[in-house]
Amino acid sequence: MSLRPYTYVTLSLRPESTPHVGVSFHTPDLKVRAGLLLSSPRPYLELYSTEANVHISTTGAGSVTDADLSTAREIFTAAARYLADCEQLHAEQADKDATADTAGPAT
Repeated sequence: MSLRPYTYVTLSLRPESTPHVGVSFHTPDLKVRAGLLLSSPRPYLELYSTEANVHISTTGAGSVTDADLSTAREIFTAAARYLADCEQLHAEQADKDATADTAGPAT
């Protein structure tokens, strides 16, 4: 069973707590872009679909800090891991599909 594509957004507000926003993209319509806002200048990373947008930029939308560099490296490492996991699972699924095709119909 597979679910249809979706984007899930939650907002949690509790008294005397920091609000928490959660965004889960489970859609092939997800887009990603990065760039440099020339008016500031500051870098940005954006993940977006028709349902939601997530923008990431420097601390306080200001100058690049050591913490910003650390966060950017973590994003890069996580994205590389996500790519590797997707490639591995895609290859395994293709192998499984090819094996099922050559085995013939189930009786």
